[in-house]
Amino acid sequence: MPMNLPNLLTWLRILAIPLFVGIYYLPPDWLSPFAKNLIATIIFTGAAITDWLDGYLARTLNQMSAFGAFLDPVADKLMVTAALIVLVYLERLDAPIALIIIGREITVSALREWMAQIGKAKSVAVSFLGKIKTASQMIAIPLLLYHEEIGGYDPQAIGTWLIYLAAFLTLWSMIYYLKAAIPQAIKHSS
Repeated sequence: MPMNLPNLLTWLRILAIPLFVGIYYLPPDWLSPFAKNLIATIIFTGAAITDWLDGYLARTLNQMSAFGAFLDPVADKLMVTAALIVLVYLERLDAPIALIIIGREITVSALREWMAQIGKAKSVAVSFLGKIKTASQMIAIPLLLYHEEIGGYDPQAIGTWLIYLAAFLTLWSMIYYLKAAIPQAIKHSS
């Protein structure tokens, strides 16, 4: 396991998850609901920025590694899953939407692992559709976490619209990846 700056940022993202979740379990006399929302939003947004930054640094500093390529998406999925569960707990997100997004991530991750094992990883590489889904979800989650009005705009309404868009794109991109993998599955099952 190479310890370099990109991998360190990824580990910090993973270590931030218990802090992110734990904020909502602090007694109300320690932190107001507004402070909890603000701190959780900052932690999640910081994690989203480091998700981009660690990849950029790995390429720029020529510190790409197989371990980093494995750990980065795991850290991303763990943070997003934790955020979705917190949002369901706070009753700011419907559980079926969280289950669609989390279920797709598990399905596509398993599909990519299997395709890599049979030498066809490129057929399920990240698509543009997947990138739009990720962008929609990474904007929606902080809006849903923050929850307070921003300059006359309701972040809950905007975040809800974006997370529903992300859920739709989640299903669409999963179908896209499955369609790419099904011919390989048929070929390798016989």
